[in-house]
Amino acid sequence: MNIKYNENQEIVRLVKEGLKATGGYCPCRREQTEDNKCMCKEFREQIANPDFEGFCHCMLYYKEK
Repeated sequence: MNIKYNENQEIVRLVKEGLKATGGYCPCRREQTEDNKCMCKEFREQIANPDFEGFCHCMLYYKEK
């Protein structure tokens, strides 16, 4: 499994700024819950699936098979 940042540096910059402003919570989500703390629960569950390949919700991370 290989997880990397999005190749689009502008998206990475914007999401990281959002994470900093929210104290590490996904800036793409309204609720600040532990499930939405980066790396969010949704993406952790997706990367646990060996068949999953794709971006996290906010497009900061990409998982390759």
